[in-house]
Amino acid sequence: MFKLIAFIEGIYNFIRFDIWRITEYELTKSRRYFYRVVKTIILATRGFVVDNLNVRASALTYSILFAMIPLFALIIAIAKGFGVDKLIENSLQGTFIGQANLVPTVMGFVQRYLESTQGGLFIGIGIAILFGSVMNFFMQVENAFNSIWQVKKSRSLIHQFTTYFSAILIIPLLIVLSSGFSIYINTILSHSYFFNVLSPVLRFGVKFIPYIINWIVFTIMYMVIPNTRVRFYNAMLAGILAGSAFQLFQILYINGQVYLSRFNVVYGSFAAIPLLLLWLQISCLIILLGAEISYASQNIKNFDYEVDTKNISSRYKNFLTLFITHMVVKQFEEQKPPLSSEQIATNYKLPIRLVNQILNQLTEVAILIEVYHDSSKSKTYQPAIDINQMTVNLVFEKLEKNGAELFLTSKNELLDSFWQKTLEIKKQSIEQTNHILVKDI
Repeated sequence: MFKLIAFIEGIYNFIRFDIWRITEYELTKSRRYFYRVVKTIILATRGFVVDNLNVRASALTYSILFAMIPLFALIIAIAKGFGVDKLIENSLQGTFIGQANLVPTVMGFVQRYLESTQGGLFIGIGIAILFGSVMNFFMQVENAFNSIWQVKKSRSLIHQFTTYFSAILIIPLLIVLSSGFSIYINTILSHSYFFNVLSPVLRFGVKFIPYIINWIVFTIMYMVIPNTRVRFYNAMLAGILAGSAFQLFQILYINGQVYLSRFNVVYGSFAAIPLLLLWLQISCLIILLGAEISYASQNIKNFDYEVDTKNISSRYKNFLTLFITHMVVKQFEEQKPPLSSEQIATNYKLPIRLVNQILNQLTEVAILIEVYHDSSKSKTYQPAIDINQMTVNLVFEKLEKNGAELFLTSKNELLDSFWQKTLEIKKQSIEQTNHILVKDI
C-alpha cells in the first residue's frame, strides 16, 4: 500500500515539477519527442480546465445558431456566382447527414433569406445584415482562439473582413474539389482498365477524403484565426488530431442515431433540435481543444521551470532583469539586429515565460521599447532611452517606482517618518553607484 502511494506521489511530482525542470537541451532526440508529447497532453488538459472550454463551446454554439442561416446563404450565394450552387447544396446536405431531418428546413430558410436580400428597396440593408451576421460569428470565434493563445489585441476590421471573406471563398472550393474527385472516381475512373486492380485502394481513398479535407480545413483554421504567428507544424498537428476526432464523432453520431430514438418519444418532431445542439456543442469542443493542442505544442518552452519561476526570489529576478537589459543594450550599441524574447531565451537558456515577464516590466517602465513586425507577427526589443544615460540605479529606480505609493504615509506620522529615513538610506546608496552604466557592466 505504501509503495503504491509512493508511486502515485512520484508520478504526481514528475508531472507537476520534475518534467518542467528538464529542458530540451538536456535530452536525447528520442526522449525529447516523448517529453514533448507528455508536456503537450498535460498543457492541453490543463487548458481545457483553466480556459473553461465547456463554457466557451456553449457560447460558440449559441453564436452558430444565429449565424448558421446567413453563413450558408453567403456560401451558396458565392457558389451561384461560379455556377456550382447545386453541388454545394448537395455537399452541405451530405456533410450534415447527421441532421437529415433539419437539412431541408434549414435550406428552405437559406433560400428565403437569399430572396429577401435580393429584392426591393432593402437590398443594401439585407446584404449588410448578411455580412454583419457572418462577421460577428467569425469575430466570436477569433475572440475564443485569441483567449486560448493569450492574445489581447484583435485584428483591425479591414484585416478581419479580408481574412474571413477569403476563408468563405476557400470553403466552396474545397467542397467542389472533394465532390469533383468523388464524381471522377465513381464515373470516369470506374470504367478504366486499372480500376479492378486498384479499386480497393481507390475505395479506401474515397472514404479517406473527408479526413484529408478536415485536416486541411482545421490546419488553415488554426493558422489563420488566432491573431498571432502559429507555426505550420503545430497547426498541422492540431489539425490532424482535431480533424480526425471531428470525422470520427460524425460517424459515431450518425450511427448512434438509432440509440437516441427516445428523444423522438419525448420531443416528437422537435427531437432534431436537442440533437443539433448536442452535435454543435461537441463539435465546438473538439475545435477549441484542437486550438489548445496547437497552443500547447508551440509554447511548451514557456512552461519550463514554471513553478520555480513563480517562486523566484527578488534578488535573482533583479539579477536577470539587469542581465536582459544589458544584453539588449549591448546589441543596440554594437548595431546588431534587435533581439526577440525567443532569441534571448534560446541564446542564454532561460525560461521564456520569465523572459517575457521581465521584458513586459521593462517595457512598462520605459526602459525598453517593443518593435512590432506585422509581416512575421513578432516583437523585438530596443532601449527606450539614451544608453549613455541608462545607469543601473535608473533601471531599478524606475522598476521600484512602478505602481501606487504614498497613499498611507500621510495618515500615520510614524509611517511617514520611517519612509523619509528609508529614502535617505536609498539616496546614499545611489550616490555611491550612480555612475555605473548598464552597458559598461
